[in-house]
Amino acid sequence: MRDLAGSDKRSSLDRDALAALELAGAAEPEPATSVPSLVRKGRGATSNPAVRFDKQSGTPFDDGWETLATDFAELPPLPTTLTRDASRSVISWNTSPDLGFDRAVNPYRGCEHGCIYCYARPTHAYLGYSPGLDFETKLTFKPDVAELLEAALRKPGYTPRTLALGTNTDPYQPVERTLKLTRAVLEVLDRFNHPVSIVTKSAGVLRDLDILTRMAERKLARVYLSVTTLDPALARKMEPRAATPARRLQAIAGLAQAGVPVGVMAAPMIPGLNDAEMEKILEASARAGARHAGYVLLRLPHELREMFEAWLAEHFPDRAKHVLSLIRQTRAGALNEPRFHHRFAGSGVYADLLLRRFTRATRQWGLDEARGGLDISNFTVPDAPTATPERQMSLF
Repeated sequence: MRDLAGSDKRSSLDRDALAALELAGAAEPEPATSVPSLVRKGRGATSNPAVRFDKQSGTPFDDGWETLATDFAELPPLPTTLTRDASRSVISWNTSPDLGFDRAVNPYRGCEHGCIYCYARPTHAYLGYSPGLDFETKLTFKPDVAELLEAALRKPGYTPRTLALGTNTDPYQPVERTLKLTRAVLEVLDRFNHPVSIVTKSAGVLRDLDILTRMAERKLARVYLSVTTLDPALARKMEPRAATPARRLQAIAGLAQAGVPVGVMAAPMIPGLNDAEMEKILEASARAGARHAGYVLLRLPHELREMFEAWLAEHFPDRAKHVLSLIRQTRAGALNEPRFHHRFAGSGVYADLLLRRFTRATRQWGLDEARGGLDISNFTVPDAPTATPERQMSLF
């Protein structure tokens, strides 16, 4: 600020601070340079945090030459890349008391749906990739997933129980249209009379309606559609490449009409963002044909906490602090609760109210029917296919 004579006019506090800097031989600090968001059209994450296992990491810095983009339009679209997963195991086992299954198959790692809230994002760090934009653009796939699964089911002593699809990443994400790995898995399970439970956000599940209908007739299949919101604008921001809410409801209707047991997962419920829609989601799903329902409170493990905060600040700056405050109220003052028996439902007054609302709505809309178990009694190991000369040659 300058007076009429043009001399600098500073407060006594500023003069004292400058004097201290001069005595220390330091220059006046420069204003901090803000790092622009990495938001990309069609992608969910607004950042690409470092891999937590790396010993070194870098931070974007503008050195004065305007090397960082300042206009979102300057950021080019991020293509999706696919890498073959050469692992020789296919069934993931767990002993979690919070889960209703002990085994799962994931044909893909990473998910192009780009859901900002996805609890599976941090698992991408095990591959050396960031849980941010890398998770939704750098995918791995198991081209021989069906062969590996069949070999696992043929092992002596294998005991069948319901196998879950969609526990880590969506089995019907866009790449499934061409690779059809989930369909190959279902074909194996169908031949072995092995029960399967599927969770997806995609109407692409209807492409496998022929297999699912056959399996449902033998009590071998159940599908849950994840419906997070009925607002397409909010869905586009939270889960940019997943099916629209309307298409998911249509998928529920299509499965129900075909006789496939279908339910809805109102998950995750995010306090102050989509939880007000819980009753409407359950009503719309019941009207479409769902007969069972579940919900999960938002989870923010590892890097997901930082990523979700950045996403809120980008898309909902007016309510970001309020949403985070409500989340902390359900997580004993933190943004995440990793303990068993607590991580899915949360605790405190707000979490208890959410549970009561869910219980009342499921009762009102007939979504609390007793869920019958899938049938494991007819599990059969079919005869192995006869090796042809071509198959024999492929071994060498």
